[in-house]
Amino acid sequence: MGHDFAKGVAALDRQIDSRIAAYFSSCVHCGLCAEACLFYTETNDPRYTPIYKLEPMRRLWKEKHTFWGKFAIKLGLSKPLTEQDFADWEELVYDSCTLCGRCSMVCPVGNDITYMIRKEREGFSVAGYSPPGLQEATHRALTIGSPMGITLKTLQAALSHVEKNTGLKIPMDQPGADYMTLFSSMEVVNFPEYIESVARIFDAAQVSWTISSEAFEATNSGIQIGSSEAAKELVSRVVNAAESLGVKYVISPECGHAYTAIRWEGPNLIGRPYKFEIIHILELLDQLQKAGRLSLSGSTDIPLTFHDPCQIVRRGGVIEPPRDLLAKVAANFVEMGDHGDMNWCCGGGGGVSANERADGLRLKVFDRKQQQIEALGVKTLVTACANCRIVLEEGIEDRDMDVDVIGLTELVAEHLAAKAAS
Repeated sequence: MGHDFAKGVAALDRQIDSRIAAYFSSCVHCGLCAEACLFYTETNDPRYTPIYKLEPMRRLWKEKHTFWGKFAIKLGLSKPLTEQDFADWEELVYDSCTLCGRCSMVCPVGNDITYMIRKEREGFSVAGYSPPGLQEATHRALTIGSPMGITLKTLQAALSHVEKNTGLKIPMDQPGADYMTLFSSMEVVNFPEYIESVARIFDAAQVSWTISSEAFEATNSGIQIGSSEAAKELVSRVVNAAESLGVKYVISPECGHAYTAIRWEGPNLIGRPYKFEIIHILELLDQLQKAGRLSLSGSTDIPLTFHDPCQIVRRGGVIEPPRDLLAKVAANFVEMGDHGDMNWCCGGGGGVSANERADGLRLKVFDRKQQQIEALGVKTLVTACANCRIVLEEGIEDRDMDVDVIGLTELVAEHLAAKAAS
């Protein structure tokens, strides 16, 4: 992808809405957001201060939308945004931000810095200043249907193994089912045990569900790279499939940005409300358990803790369901020092894990998660995001830590009551 600075500036300018203008106007330059960002805390590099990552957009806002900014440009007292600024800030915008939202939580004037960086990426993406890995993933998502190149045949092969292991028939393209479930590419390729767990749980709870052959991919690389056009297309495929099948709910899997894309950004991207509801798999499991449809038995005595995926918990609000479920299946569950809506990111969200040039930085900032885990002394880490799981496993391997990472849905499936599981 080539560079088009003028087109990128125009796109960046279009992102400066009333919210962003208000945020820039109200920023008091206190720097508190730095202490909330693991890229800053683990490197002590002031360039990784979250608000500093927005400097190109702030300069454009000032020169285009403020009296004194326009005045300064005319008198030559300040320099306009240049292509070199895009080149210099690309790494900060993509490599050192996971869109985790922790900086937004601590801003004393309520500025949503994560929202601003998400919008800033729109301009950088159009200008061509975005990581090759994310560009390629987005291209594959649009042309093949999956950022990892997963095809329907690949999914069908994975489902065939699940059917063989469980003796259950996986419903595909079933009209009128209550739920249509999505999977991320990582679950299909790296964690098929998640799919098997879902099948076993839904059979036990007698859930009416299906998978669409037209839209089974949950990951939305358009959100990660900052392309509303791509994000809209990917959301539209899911919406069209769900409405064609007439389902009541679409289930977002254990994937953070998939949840953000389909539940929170989706209706705005397509310009209308859905004809169905979005529910995260953890929300559904919690509902089934509380309604008495999901019978669980026994609990593990292994000490374990839970890593809160940022987009699901902090940005999405799914805080209590995972803890309600853990209370049923884990007798020795302990919270991290910072948890819930203030937990620290795994370091690979927001497309960072798909950005190879950021690998060194990502492993460096794993210091924070290592400290959290070792402070508890546990050997088992539970999470609910396939991307978090991959990143956590890579960090643990890099540090030679004796810690296992498991998915919460799988843990629940392991404790299905014998009668329900048979």
